Amino acid sequence: MASADAPEMSLLSLEDELSCSICLSLFDCPVTIPCGHNFCQDCLLSTWKDSYSCPQCRTVFATRPELKKNTVLSTVVETLRARSGWSEAEAQAKPQKKVEMIRCDMCMEAEASQTCLTCMASYCEEHLRPHRDNPVFRLHQLSRPVGDLLERICPDHNKLMELFCSQHDRSICSLCLQQDHKGCSFTSQEEQRSLKESNLKDKLKFLDGKISKTEGVLLQMKDMQNTLKDSAASRKKILSSNYQQMRDLLVQEERDALSAVDREVETGLSKIKILSKKFMENVDSMHKARDDIQSLLAQSQTMNFLKTSFKIPQAAGFDPYAPRINLDSKKVILSQSFAPALKEHLTELLKQPLEARLPIISPEPQYQSKQQKADWSKSPASQTTCGQKKKVSSKQSSKLETEGDSGMGARRSSMDNLLEFSLKDKTTRQNAAAEARGKPADEAEVPVCFSSGEKRSELLKYGTVLTFDPKTAHRRIVLSEGFTVASVSDEHTNYPDSPRRFTVCSQVLAAKAFSQGRHYWEVRLSGNNFVGIGLAYGSIDRKGPASRLGRNAQSWCVEWFNVKLSAWHNSSETVLFNPGPKRVGVLLDCEGGTATFYNVTDRAYPFHVFTFPFAEAVHPAFWIFSSGSSVSLCKLQA
Repeated sequence: MASADAPEMSLLSLEDELSCSICLSLFDCPVTIPCGHNFCQDCLLSTWKDSYSCPQCRTVFATRPELKKNTVLSTVVETLRARSGWSEAEAQAKPQKKVEMIRCDMCMEAEASQTCLTCMASYCEEHLRPHRDNPVFRLHQLSRPVGDLLERICPDHNKLMELFCSQHDRSICSLCLQQDHKGCSFTSQEEQRSLKESNLKDKLKFLDGKISKTEGVLLQMKDMQNTLKDSAASRKKILSSNYQQMRDLLVQEERDALSAVDREVETGLSKIKILSKKFMENVDSMHKARDDIQSLLAQSQTMNFLKTSFKIPQAAGFDPYAPRINLDSKKVILSQSFAPALKEHLTELLKQPLEARLPIISPEPQYQSKQQKADWSKSPASQTTCGQKKKVSSKQSSKLETEGDSGMGARRSSMDNLLEFSLKDKTTRQNAAAEARGKPADEAEVPVCFSSGEKRSELLKYGTVLTFDPKTAHRRIVLSEGFTVASVSDEHTNYPDSPRRFTVCSQVLAAKAFSQGRHYWEVRLSGNNFVGIGLAYGSIDRKGPASRLGRNAQSWCVEWFNVKLSAWHNSSETVLFNPGPKRVGVLLDCEGGTATFYNVTDRAYPFHVFTFPFAEAVHPAFWIFSSGSSVSLCKLQA
C-alpha cells in the first residue's frame, strides 16, 4: 500500500518546485524564458510593462523574448492536480489566495504582526517582544503591518517620509523639509490622508446625489414615456374614429350617388323596354295589313276585287320616334358636379398648413355665446365676412336654381357638417369644462365683443403723450427715437443698475403713471406675434418669474402669442377674437375703473375691457419677446 502511494507522495513533495515564484501557486500554462526560469504566462506578462527582465534572476532582455509553453512541466502539474484530488472549482478558486503575506524581517517565516516605523522593519509576535518589554524601544513608533515599507524611505536621505508637502504634492522626510522644501507648507501623512479621504467622501456624496437625482429623472422620463404612449394611443383612437366617420360619410355619399345613377339607368331601360314592346306590336300589325293588301292584289276576279274594302290599321297612324333617354338627369348631373367639387375643396384645404385649416372651415369667431354672436354679426368686421358668405350663398343658390334641384344644397350642408365636426366637438368639450368650473356654457372663456366702433376724435380729447422709462427696461429692450420705440435685441444693452428694472421678462413701463381722470394713448405694432400691451401698478415684481404682465394681481395685459390673442390678469387667461390690429388704442378711465382696448382704423373698435379698482397709480406697460416685433408710442393727431 505504501509503495502504491509513493509516486503520489513524491509528486506532492515537489509542489513547491512546481509553483510559480510570482503567484506562489501551481503553474497555470507555464512558459520558459531564455534564462531558464519558468512562470505562469499571465503572471510573467503582468510584470512586463516598461522593460523585459526575469522576475527571479533579474536578467534584462533587450527585446521581448518569445514565450513557449513548457509542455513537460504542464503535464507534471496536471498529473499532480489529478492525483492530489483537486477539483476544477478548487483550481479556479486558488488564485484568489494570491494575497502577499507580510513576513517578519527577523525570521523571514512567521507573519508580521506590527511594523516599527523607527526601525523600518516588520516583526512577528516573538520578535516584537523587545519593543514591548524593553524601555529602550518605548519611543519607537509601531503601526499595523506595512507592505510598502521600502517605498516610504526617502530616496535622497534614506529616512522615513513622515510628512507631506502640500505645495509640491509629495511625501517628504524631515531632512527634505530642511533643505529642498524649506519654507513649504506641510502636514503629516495622517492629516493629508484624512483630508484626502474627506475630499473623496464629499465627491462620493456628490456623485451619489447626482446618481440618485439622475435615476429619479430617468424614472420620471420612463413614466413620461408611458404617459405619452397612453396619450398617443387615446388620441390616435379619437382621430381614427373621426376619420372613420368621415370615411363612412363619404362611402354613404358614394353609395347614394351610384344608386342615383343605377336608378336612372333602370328608369331609362324600363322606358325603352315599354316603347320597344309597343313598337314591335305596331310592326306586327302593319305586317299583317301589308299581307292583306298583297292578298287583295293577287285576286284575278275583278268583281270580287271591287267589292273588297281595306282600312289602314291604327298603328300605321302613329309616327315612331326614338326617345331621348340618357343619364343627364338633374340628380345624376348634380352628383357628378358635387364629387369633383368636393375633391377640389378637400385638396385645397389639405394643402394648407394645419393651423390655417380651422379658420378656412369656420371663419366666424370661435368660443362665443349666442348673444355675442348676434353682437358680432352687427360689427363692421363681421359684416364683411357675412357679406362674403351671402355672396357665395347667392352664387350657389343661383346655380341650384339653374340646375333645378334642391338635393345639392342638402349635400353641401351635409359636407359642411362633416368639415365642422371637429370644431363642434372641441366647443362641446370646452363648454363642459367651463360648466365644471361653475361657469355657464354660453359664458365659458368668451371674449367681450362690441357692436360698433367709436369716433376716434372723441377719444383724442383724452390724448396724452407717453415715453418709455429706461430705468424699467429689461436689458434686451432697445429704446430709440426719444424713448418712443421699443424693440428686442439678442444682445443686452448696458443700462445702469436700477431697482425698478425688469430682470427676467423683456418688459418696459411708461414714464407716466395715472391715478385720476381719463387718458388715451395709441401704440403701433410692427409685428404682433409675441407682444403684450397692458397696465401695471408701480409695485409689480421686477425680479421673479411672476413679473410677466398679467401673471400677477398687479398687472393687466392683452397679449398676442403667435396667432392667439388673450387677455391676462392674475394668471387667468381669456381667449379673444384676434382682429389683427396694426394700431391699438387704450382708454384709461380712472373714475370708472376701466381700461378699454381698441383696434384703431378709420374708427376705434373696442375688443376688450378690463375692470379693476385703482389701488394705486397705474403705468402703461409693454411686453416684447420676438426679435421681429416692436412697439411705437404714436403721436396723436385728429
